[in-house]
Amino acid sequence: MNNSIISKSSLAVLFFMGIGFSNAQIREETKSPKRLTEQKLDPNGIEKCGTLEYEANLKRKFPERLTTEQFEKWLAPLIEKAKANKSQNGTVITIPVVVHVIHSGQDVGIAPNITDAQVMSQITVMTNDFRKKINTPGYNTNPVGADTEIQFVLAKVDPNGNPTNGIDRVNLCKDYWANGAPQYGYQNFINDVVKTGTIWDPTKYMNMWSVDFADNGLLGFAQFPSGSGLQGLGANGGLATTDGVVAGYSTFGSMDYNDGTFLMQAGYDRGRTMTHEVGHFLGLRHIWGDGACGNDYCADTPTAHEENYVCDPSIASCDNPAVFEMVQNYMDYTNDTCMNIYTTDQKTRVRAVMDNSPRRMELKASNTDLPIPLFVNDAEIKFDGGCSIGVVNCGEGVLRLLITNRGTSNLTSAVISYSINGGTAQTYNWTGNLAQDKSGVINIPVNGSVASSPVSFSLTSVNGAADQRSTNNSTSGNYVKPVPPQYFSTTTVTFKLQRDKYGQETRWNLKNSAGQIVKEGKYSNTQLGQPTPALITQVWTLPQDCYAFTMSDDFGDGLENGYVDLTTSTGQTIFHLENEFVYETKTFTTRESLGTGEVNKNNKFGVYPNPVNDILNITGLSGESQFEIHNAVGQIVKKGKISDNQIRVADLVKGVYVITIQNAKTSESIKFVKK
Repeated sequence: MNNSIISKSSLAVLFFMGIGFSNAQIREETKSPKRLTEQKLDPNGIEKCGTLEYEANLKRKFPERLTTEQFEKWLAPLIEKAKANKSQNGTVITIPVVVHVIHSGQDVGIAPNITDAQVMSQITVMTNDFRKKINTPGYNTNPVGADTEIQFVLAKVDPNGNPTNGIDRVNLCKDYWANGAPQYGYQNFINDVVKTGTIWDPTKYMNMWSVDFADNGLLGFAQFPSGSGLQGLGANGGLATTDGVVAGYSTFGSMDYNDGTFLMQAGYDRGRTMTHEVGHFLGLRHIWGDGACGNDYCADTPTAHEENYVCDPSIASCDNPAVFEMVQNYMDYTNDTCMNIYTTDQKTRVRAVMDNSPRRMELKASNTDLPIPLFVNDAEIKFDGGCSIGVVNCGEGVLRLLITNRGTSNLTSAVISYSINGGTAQTYNWTGNLAQDKSGVINIPVNGSVASSPVSFSLTSVNGAADQRSTNNSTSGNYVKPVPPQYFSTTTVTFKLQRDKYGQETRWNLKNSAGQIVKEGKYSNTQLGQPTPALITQVWTLPQDCYAFTMSDDFGDGLENGYVDLTTSTGQTIFHLENEFVYETKTFTTRESLGTGEVNKNNKFGVYPNPVNDILNITGLSGESQFEIHNAVGQIVKKGKISDNQIRVADLVKGVYVITIQNAKTSESIKFVKK
């Protein structure tokens, strides 16, 4: 490389999640040196790939890890051996895949909890691209275009030997994955929090993660393979626990297979982010060699000046003006619809890695893609996060389970036994209709007075009979008691935000008790030389409900001299924030109601049992009394006169309600749970 030429890549340093990409250079002039000097951005402010920065970060953390030069020195003779071994041609390698869909409690199909169909479309695209399948966008007629003879399938057996569809949904109780602190690199954060807690054995599965990167513009990153056999060098630097590829949920999959449920980002919605990142996972480098006219160690990819963002096939290569850069190569940075080729030398390279690199070569022998015998009645339960999930049930606790049908018949009922802190076992009866490999969420209400404690669950029966597979019938975890929301006597809330010039790193939302976003804000950066943005003021009229207001700053330095305020109509402060912060949440309620099973000491009325299945008994009545029952969003779902001190509630759907009881002298409201 000519050292007098500085490329976009060589200027890049380890960046932190949450950087406002469209104004990166402007920010560098006015903000902390933590900011990037320059990044590899496309014209839309998108960083296509964070793998180079990720690899540099790993080298900082693990100095014994092979350098690029050492890895290439180790790999070069193996590539020559692979070229000479023509007998391997025609041998297809199948790589079993597990996709960890990381979310924060959203239903399937609500971002970032993408659907099975979107996940499966990504696996299809990768196989089409790596196999150069005819009649797909992965086919090309270039004479050096190659079928790498590598294909991908979702795993059919999980690490415990149970059946799976290869899609692992994990609620990690966090809306998105920012850096967590300005000095804490986004790769470290995802490695230490996301990957290590969810990874399956990397010698048996290629681990893929779909996450929410927020609005920082990053599409994905991968972990390069490690080498071995060089004297005095460590093997992997302890990286087996982080091995795999990561992508934002909106670039995971292909709109070519959209069934109407896909959540994707235009321009990066044909699955090539993961084709590119899996290329890194298998040892491929960017076609410009991550330097001006650098080396990607593949002779049949013309030497490129730098990354390309425009699909222009007439760009002359570095070495020969008559030979054009391969902008269609999956290891460039053009948009998804431009890409369609891996070359013969790239094939040889990835095959050499699969034959020799630790964990990669073991994947060849993995049989986790082979089906195991299935049973008619087989349900699986999984504790779906030990955190409080926002303001669901207005401060009351929830035990959240994921139930999945692993049997061949539809799953319509299940009896679940559960225990909190080793106490008396309780029973929960679930009904529904799940086809094979489909999942549903079970929310078991918990009295708000129950402390944080261990919980355990087991399946007693499914479809009215014994479950035929016992190895996936139990789960456990730790229940976290939610913070009760603070009560404010108002339905009018004033929101004020004085933000700084770096709006792209700031966002907020307001969620109701159903977990729905009812208000939100996202912003753009202010151009250099422009004044600080004007104060934003909004007046909200909110139904009586419970809410969670979340304010986040991706860079973690807050709003500089700005602030955010939520106040009532009388000026009472609900929320105020002005110093450095990363992620702050305030729960509050605009309706006065009592915890499940509780009655205020001054209350005249009472209700039991609570939770209730059929008949709700009322105590303390005198004279004629009326009632109204409101659901979690304040709608009246039932009302009338109370007779015989009882109200039939069997017709209500499961959930949390507030009953208002009124007679000639008083009116009181009490919360209850319908089981």
